[in-house]
Amino acid sequence: MIVLFRLLSLLEGLSYLIILSVTLGFISREYVSILGMTHGALFTLYLIGSLVVSNIKKFSILVWLAVFLAAFIPFAFIGVELLLRKREAV
Repeated sequence: MIVLFRLLSLLEGLSYLIILSVTLGFISREYVSILGMTHGALFTLYLIGSLVVSNIKKFSILVWLAVFLAAFIPFAFIGVELLLRKREAV
């Protein structure tokens, strides 16, 4: 489950960066609806996945909250990846 969540975290983070690329003008606005729907679905799956993984790994509420809030910060998915790797090694 952790591996699936790590992949989901990466995909959600990249989709967020792509949405921001539209805002910055790097990608045409004609793709907004498809990119928005894709990102929305990935975000929802990320939320559910973070709850499941935090329950399996017995994360504290603060760790879960940090993982969840990382979905709102560009490039924070890298920090989530490092945190999950560290937690897996223990």
